[in-house]
Amino acid sequence: MKPESSIDPVRLEVLRQLHTAIAEEMGASLRRAAFSPNIKERRDYSCAIFHPSGAPVAMGDHMPVHLGAMPMSVRAALDALGELDEGDVVLLNDPYHGGTHLPDLTLVAPIHHGRLLGYAAARAHHSDIGGMSPGSMPLSTEIFQEGLRIPPVHLRRRGEPVREVEALLLANVRTPEERAGDLEAQFGAIHTGIRRLREMAEREGPDAVLDGMEALLDYADRLLARGIGRIPDGTYRASDVMEDDGTGLRNLPIVVTLVVEGETLVVDFEGTAPQAPGGINAVEAITASAVRYVLRCIVEALLGTPLPAGGGRLKGVELRLPPSSLVNASPPAAVVAGNVETSQRITDVLLLAFQEALPERMPALSQGTMNNVAAGGAGFTYYETAGGGMGAGPTGPGLSGVHAHMSNTLNTPIEALEHAYPFRVREYGIREGSGGRGTHDGGEGLIRRIEFLVPTRVTLLTERREAGPAGVAGGEAGAPGENHLEVAGVERALPAKVTFDARKGDILSIRTPGGGGWGPPN
Repeated sequence: MKPESSIDPVRLEVLRQLHTAIAEEMGASLRRAAFSPNIKERRDYSCAIFHPSGAPVAMGDHMPVHLGAMPMSVRAALDALGELDEGDVVLLNDPYHGGTHLPDLTLVAPIHHGRLLGYAAARAHHSDIGGMSPGSMPLSTEIFQEGLRIPPVHLRRRGEPVREVEALLLANVRTPEERAGDLEAQFGAIHTGIRRLREMAEREGPDAVLDGMEALLDYADRLLARGIGRIPDGTYRASDVMEDDGTGLRNLPIVVTLVVEGETLVVDFEGTAPQAPGGINAVEAITASAVRYVLRCIVEALLGTPLPAGGGRLKGVELRLPPSSLVNASPPAAVVAGNVETSQRITDVLLLAFQEALPERMPALSQGTMNNVAAGGAGFTYYETAGGGMGAGPTGPGLSGVHAHMSNTLNTPIEALEHAYPFRVREYGIREGSGGRGTHDGGEGLIRRIEFLVPTRVTLLTERREAGPAGVAGGEAGAPGENHLEVAGVERALPAKVTFDARKGDILSIRTPGGGGWGPPN
């Protein structure tokens, strides 16, 4: 293990808070300037600051599924384009070159102050990036159906816009004005990060800033090693399934084996299903993101102290991913739901495996889906995920109607949704009785009923519609979710993954899963 940093603990904590504040302010800038409700209201974005090596130093309290994957975005930009000049901004979304799924557009920019201080990155989910259905969350069977695929390219070169790239992007989306506005908001976030880190360098000098970054990374690595060292040595296994891939394949397993030895951890997904025809495949960045998230949660709980928000370099952690599998897809596999649905199941499987090692600490499973709804019609595209029940834990019940684990967004307020789209919200509330019973009950899911005021094409990508999230330690499972469409007052069930054309007056009903219960019911 590396020796302790020469920076004293008080100074280290000040540095941690300073860098985290920069990432948080980047997110606030993005949110305030964004055009789309998905970014402005739901906060489907993430911002981070990186060391010159590409290691994450600070991340805002944003989307775990974004943040754990963003180091690969920075690495992809540098590998593709080499050294970046002051004023350069790189755009990418290719899941096979640093991205997650195509609607997530990532901007990466270097931060210079006499020398390279690091990189600022901002990722946001855009409500349309082209493809075969409005909202760019289709029932795809290859990535080419999902939208415009962008490898790392310059969107600003030494401060000057690369108009041709921007024109190409906006020509391939259904709502170009909204996309342009959201991109400008991301530029604002990047500018905020650059300005704040330069101000720090002006106060303290570039060398002090870089030394502080190194100290934070080393500190995170030490905490992670010590946290892993508190997990009992052993081999722990767990599995769960993706219920369907949208093309008819069902119950595709995700399997993980954890090997803990001292302060090292092997995370092996051997036994996981091969990549599927449908779009539930997760690329390597998504799986790495889920592992980073779960480890951070467990280590912070075991040590009773938060890690620096970047989470360190994950030294001592070995990730083994079967090639061309659900957790490590190869092109041209469809991946649109891997980011939103499979990431949640990977998280669930990891939590189940750690349940064997730490049974008195691990919670029951949360809703395990993001309940994706994408829709569009003449002049608009809409995308939203819906909260559900959080799993109960050893210390108390689960929360109700919230986004859990890999999602950390808000639910779109009724007023914002009705203002921006030709929709009327007929019902929005807690789905009573959906949480699993236990010594501590699981959180309740949500009910959202939306009436379409114009003809609308709708896509649903959901999971946990057959079996609800498992309880642990004797707790009961939460209720599975349900999707329904009401036509002329008659309600019929919808599949978990489906695309359909709704007519004016039709009502979509989404009932999200409850969380699992913890401990035997009283």
